[in-house]
Amino acid sequence: MNHVIVVGGGLAGSEAAWQIAERNIKVKLYEMRPRNPTGAHVTDQLAELVCSNSLGSNQADRASGVLKNELRRLNSLLVACAEETALPAGAALAVDREAFAQRVTQKIAAHPHIELIREEVTEIPPEPVIVASGPLTSDSLSKSIAALSGDEHLFFFDAISPIVRAESIDMSVAFRASRYDKNSRPSSTDAATNAPSSAPPSGASQDGEDGDYINCPFTKEEYYSFLEALRAAERIELRSFEDAIKTGVKAGHFFEGCLPVEIIAERGDESLAYGPMRPVGLRDPRSGKRPHAVAQLRQDNLAGSLYNIVGFQTNLKFPEQRRVLRMIPGLANAEFERYGQMHRNTFIASPKLLRPTLQHKKRGDLFFAGQITGVEGYMGNIATGLLAGINMARLAQGKTPLELPRETMLGSLCHYITHADLKDFQPMKANFGILPELNFGKKIGKREKGQAYAERSSRALDDFLSGNLE
Repeated sequence: MNHVIVVGGGLAGSEAAWQIAERNIKVKLYEMRPRNPTGAHVTDQLAELVCSNSLGSNQADRASGVLKNELRRLNSLLVACAEETALPAGAALAVDREAFAQRVTQKIAAHPHIELIREEVTEIPPEPVIVASGPLTSDSLSKSIAALSGDEHLFFFDAISPIVRAESIDMSVAFRASRYDKNSRPSSTDAATNAPSSAPPSGASQDGEDGDYINCPFTKEEYYSFLEALRAAERIELRSFEDAIKTGVKAGHFFEGCLPVEIIAERGDESLAYGPMRPVGLRDPRSGKRPHAVAQLRQDNLAGSLYNIVGFQTNLKFPEQRRVLRMIPGLANAEFERYGQMHRNTFIASPKLLRPTLQHKKRGDLFFAGQITGVEGYMGNIATGLLAGINMARLAQGKTPLELPRETMLGSLCHYITHADLKDFQPMKANFGILPELNFGKKIGKREKGQAYAERSSRALDDFLSGNLE
């Protein structure tokens, strides 16, 4: 091979290009932005994060933490860039999204074996290629992929959260705390609410221990007034490429892991209080009691001047977002740096089309990586880009592409997207449920289970790589 083509400069494409180039193989990395904007991206930087700025839990006994540790072992560029641009987020790995994208772009552009080409690829090239064009793949390339596969794409709709300026948050109402930290742990005499119990369950996720979140507490009356306004607010009509008639959109086409907040609100009066607005592990310092519900804000840039509203993906019209979201206690005068929006995410029928190596079943020098394969979440995108890059390089070197053991999180992710029942195929992110089950012989807590899965993953990856990866 004289060179390899990588289509798409997102998380997966950037990681794939780096892995190939680090193995002394020339790469042509195509990114259509800024010449062809997507409608969701706002810069021309590689690896731009368009949704949350959090890459998930960094704890070793969490599924996302297991995957991160695997990627560290595999020398991931993007995980290293994330750690270099990390922000306070308790137990999570969150980044300054602008600094992160700039760091990745600088590293890719400076690599002697990578040529960054700012052009749209409209057809699948005949040369060795990794398609990592992402969920917003252009119409022309989508048609080329559909022609190759003989199958229609699957579609689901994703949404991004609003971002507010920190200086506009009223901290006389809002308070800084993380779930279950010493300053926000509810007392045993906390007043009853309809929300879940405030006692931290065994293995419960702890967002952090350093007060890394800003919390906007609701009384029951404030919550129901907000709920009524949210349900009645006007929504943005789908764009032409997201036309409901064309795609057959219905509630089930939303990805369950990233539902718009107004869709969650339609599922029941307490659906938000049990979901993104759950108050567990928090206490309003003004009353000393647990709120009925809480909207959490997480730092979005290194300067601490921007915060995103956690879990508040939305497709409300912009004036409606300003009106309704200012009903959140502490955000009455909120200034919005970015409003939420919904966009189409496209992914292929991977169980029919791909091998666990991420190669196309009928064309060995064609790989797919990233969200277009049906993995979900930033870490899944990075991970599949890394594996596709390593395997493309191995193919170029005359070596056999790697199929990682299922005991690893990445191996199980790739096994899932290539073996799932197509009838129920939905994007999947790292979770312990996709790993081969461990038999513990007795009932143990979630944290102990997570630790056991993490230790097995580490052993399996080390054993595998010792004989397969130079």
